[in-house]
Amino acid sequence: MLILTRKVGESVAIGDDIQISVVEIKGTQVKLGIRAPREVSVHRQEIYLKIQEENLRAAQVTKDVLGEVEDLFIKK
Repeated sequence: MLILTRKVGESVAIGDDIQISVVEIKGTQVKLGIRAPREVSVHRQEIYLKIQEENLRAAQVTKDVLGEVEDLFIKK
């Protein structure tokens, strides 16, 4: 993990297309501004993990449903 120190108004560049700026520091919270192309998803970590969980759940439901449909065809 790379650890950097930045002040309000300073930024970090990731590749050519992503820029993360420190917008505000208030107590123990840091407000970040993120500039990235539209095709790059940017989420808070807890939201990203929920999306991943939901994707796994949806894949399992799809697998279960396809298995039931397959059973219907095999039985006939």
